Amino acid sequence: MTRNLKNTLQSKSRAKKRLILVALDALIIPIVLFLCFSLRFQELYNPTESNGWLIFPLATLIALPIFLKLGLYRAVLQHFRSQSILTIIGATLLSTVVWVGIVNLLHLAEIPASVALLYWLATSTLIILTRLIAQSWLYGSLSKSTTGKKVFIYGAGLAGSQLAKVIESDPEYSLLGFIDDDPNLKGMNILGSKVYSSLQFDKLSDKNSIDEIILAMPSIGRKKRQRILKRLENLPIVLRSVPSFSDLASGKLSTSDIKEIDIDDLLGRQVIKPDESLLPANIKDKTVMVTGAGGSIGSELCRQIISLSPKKLILLEQSEFALYQIEQELEEVLDKNNLSVKVDKILGSITNPILLKRLFNKKSVQTIYHAAAYKHVPLVEGNPVAGLSNNIFGTQLLAQHALDANVETFILISTDKAVRPTNVMGCSKRVAELVLQAFADQKNCNTTFSMVRFGNVLGSSGSVVPKFRQQIKEGGPITVTDKEITRFFMSIPEAVQLVIQAGAMAKGGEVFVLDMGESVKIVDLAKKMISLAGLSIKDIQNPDGDIEIKYSGLRPGEKLYEELLIGDNVSQTQHERIMQANEAFIEKSKLSMHLEKLQLTMLNSDAADIRKELAQFVDGYKPWVEN
Repeated sequence: MTRNLKNTLQSKSRAKKRLILVALDALIIPIVLFLCFSLRFQELYNPTESNGWLIFPLATLIALPIFLKLGLYRAVLQHFRSQSILTIIGATLLSTVVWVGIVNLLHLAEIPASVALLYWLATSTLIILTRLIAQSWLYGSLSKSTTGKKVFIYGAGLAGSQLAKVIESDPEYSLLGFIDDDPNLKGMNILGSKVYSSLQFDKLSDKNSIDEIILAMPSIGRKKRQRILKRLENLPIVLRSVPSFSDLASGKLSTSDIKEIDIDDLLGRQVIKPDESLLPANIKDKTVMVTGAGGSIGSELCRQIISLSPKKLILLEQSEFALYQIEQELEEVLDKNNLSVKVDKILGSITNPILLKRLFNKKSVQTIYHAAAYKHVPLVEGNPVAGLSNNIFGTQLLAQHALDANVETFILISTDKAVRPTNVMGCSKRVAELVLQAFADQKNCNTTFSMVRFGNVLGSSGSVVPKFRQQIKEGGPITVTDKEITRFFMSIPEAVQLVIQAGAMAKGGEVFVLDMGESVKIVDLAKKMISLAGLSIKDIQNPDGDIEIKYSGLRPGEKLYEELLIGDNVSQTQHERIMQANEAFIEKSKLSMHLEKLQLTMLNSDAADIRKELAQFVDGYKPWVEN
């Protein structure tokens, strides 16, 4: 019968549980008050005044609204903590003071000070005891929930304590304690949970079945963050992180905001602060257009551009859904930050001459960031006509309209795959660079054409990071093309920030190259992601592991190693992470002849002939040959 009653109460909704607590308090208050009077007068209390009995229901009528207002019934019983106890003590004190004041004002009875003190102490004690006893009986613990993910919070500061409050109210989590490197915090109790030093954690992890460690130190430097992650990444525990400190401070944090660790943190790259003088140069009070505005790079360009106060931002995107998504996001940013930037949404392709003519006739575009491109290597390799039409001839058409409309600045987003390419996609981006270099070489060219070349960006569509995450979620295996394959990586926001700064330094015809740091072995990245997920690698040495890594072989046109420079002729710019490559290019009339031949070849749609034609004028291109 007791078990049935317990199950019945546990299954009730939170609202019904609160009603039960309200009814229990309504019963406790008059009984406690009567006993306090009886104890004071050492006999059963019998009021002398005719209206004296009114003080008992009055105490209840005063106390319950105060308890409701101060949140006594918002606390989740399963996660009842010391903070809830302090709230009860404060609420009962306030209700006692108000009750005494009203009784005296209405002359209902004489309230001795000893009765008021006893009433406050007894009421607060009994209400606390009822919560603790109910918690112990219903959930089997006076302090910790035994259900949900068992987590430790790394960081016992402001962010950690705010996260602990959020976790307390979520039955999917069970907080076991805090970890902190500050020796002064060791052994302290925060919101009912103990703080352990990082040196104690190895023993703790051996004794406890820990599901997650949540890093709650959003304001620490990247180096310290990386040291902490390196120390923890080999533990069979999921590592996650809280959002930015601004979200925490605004009180918006919820358990749904706890996110996976940024892979950028594990790659050991140091983010360099931007040169603030360069960022607004081509944007502030100007009409700026972003092509491919809904893509990974294009959308981040839009986010950063809008914060730099352009006069107008034009979004050009051929995907209706992608355009809708970035439009909605930017509208939210504008409303939230009270910005007055006009945003024009243009649905269409850079290969559409009618659209471009109408667009440039109506809009006084001053700066173009050209991010519209097909970039997926195997797909473009299998569909060379579509890839070349968009990436080369779309760029040529857009550049010509920009030149005719006296656009001030045109920045092409290029790629490391354009250097000695082995695939059609890389070839198309190198030819796009050649097109802009040829335009810039013309006499009386009033548009500053430049290119920014960089490697892979973390988390972009088609990149390995989201692919590996999905494969881990599905239980593996993770597929890597080759044990030795390496890539350069950079976060999308950092890459875009550097693109904007590079464009501001352009004089015309430059190929800017972003310093991507050291290249990373893809298999090492896969191993780190498996560890981050709290899983182990399944291989010959560990046949009972969780996730296997399989090698699928290089895909069509794929390189083992990417490069950022064609030659050695490179110079430093005013920004320490941006270099200028001084590379040979093809004069415009000669390039036009090559492009005309390429277009004729594309009419036949023969992939092998298209590759041969590209090899005629793209320096270092070695077409992929199917075995």
